Amino acid sequence: MTRDWYAWHHHYEDPDSSLSRRLTEVRRRIGTALAEAPPGPLRVVSLCAGQGRDLIPVLATHPRGGDVTALLVEQEPRNVELARAAVREAGLSGVEVRCGDAADSDAYVGMVPADLVLACGIFGNISDADVRAVVAHCAWLCATGGTVVWTRGRWEPDLVPTICDWFVAEGFEQVSVSTPAEGVGVGAHRLLGPPRQRPAGATMFEFVGRPEAAGH
Repeated sequence: MTRDWYAWHHHYEDPDSSLSRRLTEVRRRIGTALAEAPPGPLRVVSLCAGQGRDLIPVLATHPRGGDVTALLVEQEPRNVELARAAVREAGLSGVEVRCGDAADSDAYVGMVPADLVLACGIFGNISDADVRAVVAHCAWLCATGGTVVWTRGRWEPDLVPTICDWFVAEGFEQVSVSTPAEGVGVGAHRLLGPPRQRPAGATMFEFVGRPEAAGH
């Protein structure tokens, strides 16, 4: 896929853009998940983390931020550098930003199962079959009782209700999902049972060109 994922972040500069509205909701879901997590150390992983605009500001101000060890995986080097600078500025010594392929299951060795998994900005840029596959992979990325926060644009046909069904089929319960009237698709699901074993060397998804996903 040839999209410039550094330039893509410029949409966030428009407070009225769908990405800005989505970011606000994702941050809210992250804050809620951290607040509801049990006491003690917490692990967080972020797939296709971009510039870390969703997670880093929340950790910098949240009462549980100091409990968090986090791994952000992002392939675009310019985004990685900006995310690392944001981590340094926030003084988050427990946060690592790794330049690598977020689709590689081996990228998360030592950090999973995690208490919070972020799969934001992915489902609108991969095939429906790969969305289904990522939902299944979340069952090893996520710890028992952990939360997955995910996003998907709500263009027609709207895949969000089906994604919710897929999460339930993989042993998750729905915590929340935005309504079509909100104009953005943000969901949160919690794993009820024990996590599955991580598959070594698995490729979880492949980004593809989807014109309807522009800005998502």
